[in-house]
Amino acid sequence: MAAETQYNNMALIDVVKCDVNDKEFVYKFPSDDLRLGTQLVVYPAQTAFFVKGGAVYDGFQAGTHTLKSSNIPLLNKLINLPFGSVSPFKAEVWFINQISKLDIKWGTPSPIQLEDPRYGVIVPVRAFGQYGIRIKEPRTFLETLIGNMTSFTAEKIDQYFKGKILAQLSSLISRKIAKENISVLDINVHLVEMSEDSNEKLNVTFNKYGIEIIEFSYVSINVPQDDPSIIKLKEAKDIAARMKIAGKDVYQMERSFDVMQTAAKNEGGGMVNLGAGLGAGMGIGTQMGGMFANTLNTNPAPAAVPPPMPQATSYFLYLNGQQQGGFDFQTVASFIAQRQITSDTMAWKQGLPSWVKLSDLQEFTNLFGGQQMPPPIPNIT
Repeated sequence: MAAETQYNNMALIDVVKCDVNDKEFVYKFPSDDLRLGTQLVVYPAQTAFFVKGGAVYDGFQAGTHTLKSSNIPLLNKLINLPFGSVSPFKAEVWFINQISKLDIKWGTPSPIQLEDPRYGVIVPVRAFGQYGIRIKEPRTFLETLIGNMTSFTAEKIDQYFKGKILAQLSSLISRKIAKENISVLDINVHLVEMSEDSNEKLNVTFNKYGIEIIEFSYVSINVPQDDPSIIKLKEAKDIAARMKIAGKDVYQMERSFDVMQTAAKNEGGGMVNLGAGLGAGMGIGTQMGGMFANTLNTNPAPAAVPPPMPQATSYFLYLNGQQQGGFDFQTVASFIAQRQITSDTMAWKQGLPSWVKLSDLQEFTNLFGGQQMPPPIPNIT
């Protein structure tokens, strides 16, 4: 802000004013030699104060003010100016700029280490955004923060409060994801509500100094995609999603068969590896079930509810050297009717200790009876 003093030798009137800009928030007029009859010009979004001996006295809002003893009562009481005179007096004039500055950037200089509440993985998180400020209470700002500094810029405010902002944001982000059980991978969906919450909480600190935060916002909260902890977190999320879709028991059984087939393919392993693979597969299924029990049961049902409806039986078939399934009863029956499988096809369902021939399952026995089944319909060209 630039200040100007004009002297009119004919009328003996001083003009004191200060131009507005968006960089300086405070400016001390360079001269304290004033007189009654001086014109004080205060532009919109400014407040001017008289300061004497380090104490803040009368304040002036936007407008042109001709100084006289009646409109500076606090200062007049101190120095006892004569009424209606052009007597000189000494007092400082400070201008406080209340224009809004909206383009202050912020960002975490180093990643914040946060524990993902859903999967228990600690990941590095970085956040970026911007905010605006304005002087809400100019007298408080002048008395608590300025002291005897004759200039105070937006950059200086940013430097003063950067540490407080980053410390509070780390705490706010941690509390948000922990309280609402939000995965770090899904946090960007909540940026708007987090911005509003942070704006409110940060103003508690800034208002103590007469400053107001305006439109604090998170532009991005991100994680390094190649970080080992992020890769681990994505794998955990993928496994949890598969368990939720397929069901925990089916997922555990599929994993067991995968391990069993892998072990059976190992050279020289024979039946020893096959048995070890099946045991390992069962162990993995049990372990995965324990790891993600909390994930799949975040909203447990109340105690007094009816039991769930019984689920249809799933059948697994050994076809073309691979396990396939699970199929419901009608699907397996249609395979039999179309002669896609035979009575010797190996099958398994929950509760069986091992694979059996399909014809050994009581529910399919009648389908392989002595009834003569018609051959497939030939293709007619």
